[in-house]
Amino acid sequence: MLRKFKVSNFKSFEKGFELDLTNVNGYEFNKDSIKSGVVNNAIIYGHNGVGKSNLALAIFDIIEHLTDKQRNEAVYKNYLNAYCDPNLAYFYYEFSINSKIVVYEYKKSDYKTIVYERFQIDDEELVLFDRTKTSNATISFKGAETLKTDIENNQLSILKYIKNNTELVHNDVNTTFQAFFTFIEQMLYFRSLLNSTTHLGFDIDGKNILEDIAKKKNTKNFETFLNQAGIECKLSEVEELGRKTIAFNLNGEDLPFYEVASTGTIALSLFYFWYQDFKENSKVSFLFIDEFDAFYHHSLSSLIVEKLKETGVQFVLTTHNTAIMTNDLLRPDCYFEMTKNRISSLSKSTQKELREAHDLEKMYKAGSFDIE
Repeated sequence: MLRKFKVSNFKSFEKGFELDLTNVNGYEFNKDSIKSGVVNNAIIYGHNGVGKSNLALAIFDIIEHLTDKQRNEAVYKNYLNAYCDPNLAYFYYEFSINSKIVVYEYKKSDYKTIVYERFQIDDEELVLFDRTKTSNATISFKGAETLKTDIENNQLSILKYIKNNTELVHNDVNTTFQAFFTFIEQMLYFRSLLNSTTHLGFDIDGKNILEDIAKKKNTKNFETFLNQAGIECKLSEVEELGRKTIAFNLNGEDLPFYEVASTGTIALSLFYFWYQDFKENSKVSFLFIDEFDAFYHHSLSSLIVEKLKETGVQFVLTTHNTAIMTNDLLRPDCYFEMTKNRISSLSKSTQKELREAHDLEKMYKAGSFDIE
């Protein structure tokens, strides 16, 4: 699980910005939204332009140099903050993996160039590579004693280099190191806006959404899902250019899905496409959906959150929809208010003792959680 994340000198984040998912309260309701003292289900609010989307890009920057997953360089334009000094973006991650605290921090001078890396497990520093001071990395993994430490390629992560070039001794530390990589490789970000979608992390391998749903024999389940979402419909599987896909069946006539579907229904099809994987296969380790309900009615937004909670996956969602800011769905330490300079849960943004009966939306609109 992701426990904490810090970033500075990246895009809109000039100074240190921290998301702390460990700062929880002892509420006796919606306990399933907290796992091992860490927020498992988080929803972020904030005015337009405060950096919610940039926070997602910052968290998923790690994908670029630790995995071979699909990259989207376009979303990482204007990488460094315009006012940053020195000209280095800084990232800090703290994870809970195999019941151990894993810390990874690094600095970059641009999207690809890595200047500094440090990695530790349970306070034991295992890797340190400061390219501003030396061309040699300090590596303390058992089994990596003979590994070359002089790495000239400043676009190659020292962690990825270790993973790909050593047969590490089998012990708890090295097993956790491998599990750390598995976690990173299974992180997923996606966003659906008008005429465009963005995805980072977890591979889709060029899959077609409807073809993939049909191939996995989930067409009937997808139909049920759409009906639960308030979209009364019947779906059919049809052949198109020699491939099986999905159509709406209206009065016995099959009509192409995307020609009939509303914008909200198209967004739901994208959500369901990913939902298959983290519901049935538990392949996704961490999920971030930006503006997750941009095209949804508030009741549908609540349904999506409930569906995500059922999967058990750790997720962070951004939204402007205050109708779902309710203790019936999550709890005050799972809702976060974000400004340009900080982010804090509702429970940490007021001196009032919040209870299950409190109307969080009404308090939010009245300014009870203004943190700046």
